[in-house]
Amino acid sequence: MKQTDQPKKILLVRNDKIGDFMLAWPALSLLKKQYPDAEITVLVPEYTADLARLCEWIDCVLIDEKKTFFISDIFQLKNKIKKQKFDISISLFLQTRTSMALWLSGIKLRIGPATKIAQIFINQRLRQKRSQSAKPEYEYNIDLIKYYIYLNHDKPGETPHPPYLRFDPDEISDLQNEIRTGFNIPDNSRVIIIHPGTGGSAINLNTGQYAQLAKQLAALANVFFIITAGPGELSQATELSEKLQGTRHGMHESKTGIVNFCKYINAADVFISGSTGPLHIAGALNINTVAFYPAKRSASPTRWQTTNAENKRLYFSPESSTDKPDMSMLNMPDCAHRIAEHFLK
Repeated sequence: MKQTDQPKKILLVRNDKIGDFMLAWPALSLLKKQYPDAEITVLVPEYTADLARLCEWIDCVLIDEKKTFFISDIFQLKNKIKKQKFDISISLFLQTRTSMALWLSGIKLRIGPATKIAQIFINQRLRQKRSQSAKPEYEYNIDLIKYYIYLNHDKPGETPHPPYLRFDPDEISDLQNEIRTGFNIPDNSRVIIIHPGTGGSAINLNTGQYAQLAKQLAALANVFFIITAGPGELSQATELSEKLQGTRHGMHESKTGIVNFCKYINAADVFISGSTGPLHIAGALNINTVAFYPAKRSASPTRWQTTNAENKRLYFSPESSTDKPDMSMLNMPDCAHRIAEHFLK
């Protein structure tokens, strides 16, 4: 295409949970790299808006204020989108209400995956079969961006490498010093965050399993654990803390917003959790991650792989042919030895 035909205003839709949104960042990086002069807006819910404002490849944030009444909700969203006069929309995740609003808003080119009834309201569809979990979610997102680039008669460049989320190194260094001073952590101890909460989005280990894992790791390496809790997760963190009496640890409850929690995660040497939003934040930061996934295809470690470099991620999932999410099958001493070997030498 001629330079004058390059896209001017692009709306990217990923209006679901935090983890899903973080897995859109590699796709966003490719889109902005391919079309640096385009204005990229994301449609997100209020609870991911602050994360969107952190992303260097996003120019504008449009809040999806979902209402309770279906018809008025669609028209309210349509009006909000129409005012922006977008040239293209790319839906990484399709909902019927969102797709109808995009159609009613008059966006001429509406791209998205060929899935469910929602696809009838978009006019360029890419068949992906995400339910088969054949590749990571972030790669499915990248494929949609590449599909648009090919439709634009261009050739996609290489997707940028992690980290996708960055903070000032001096600020993180100061925070690390603050954390070590606050918890009286020796300089030679590795700091490991354990995030036992799920936010209701994923099957996770129970606190007994996390406690067993932490005690095994403490016997293998010089470590200090910080148990973190997001909104509504304090009871799980407290329960784990009580089971870790005698093991060096502290607790941190996130009370000052998601951005500060991202910085806190960035200050750790290793982050351990189930497949939750904070795990995918840690992946975007390109720090060392340990993830626990159930034996369930829709929640598989392939589909929900983090975006950090391959040598910085480790995962565990119970071996099962029944497709049941039974996390009790995992051997915590074996997991601890593998974690220590991989990250704590």
